[in-house]
Amino acid sequence: MMKQELRLSGSGGQGLILAGIILAEAALYDGKNVVQSQSYGPEARGGASKAEVIISDKIINYPKVDKCDILLSLTQKACEKYINSLRPGGVLILDESVTEKPNREDIKIFSIPILDTAVNQLGKPMVANIVALGSIYELTKVVSKESLEKAVLSRVPRGTEELNKRALSEGFKLIENHKDSVYGEVC
Repeated sequence: MMKQELRLSGSGGQGLILAGIILAEAALYDGKNVVQSQSYGPEARGGASKAEVIISDKIINYPKVDKCDILLSLTQKACEKYINSLRPGGVLILDESVTEKPNREDIKIFSIPILDTAVNQLGKPMVANIVALGSIYELTKVVSKESLEKAVLSRVPRGTEELNKRALSEGFKLIENHKDSVYGEVC
């Protein structure tokens, strides 16, 4: 049985709510059961933000993420707030701007330049969420690549399809290019 619980965290305006929706839609395209939820601070842009996605081959009996398998943190604050919700043996994906790594030896940590890739390689900070989705895919294969691309293209603004396809592709490459940025061992 396959079941993955993911939490995507950062600050408002980084597109993580949309990323959670896209990931959930990709799972539906693959015929999986999925639950997606979200929350963000009252400030909206710049406040705390998280999206949660549970993907399973079986019925999902509880719609909230308790101990996630995958935690994405694009900010230091988000990492500090949610690190204790990552189960032992889980995977933490950090943007490289998160400088204080958690002191946990029971997880695998990938520190990769998600935000820098969006800004400096693609010229658009707004696609950082799509870069992050590419990295999540490359680590988990929780959905098919085809379904993820289809979900991305169905949700992004018209006229940005090529940019978002490039962002997804750059996300795929980040994991392969930054394997040396892995900290900790999975138990």
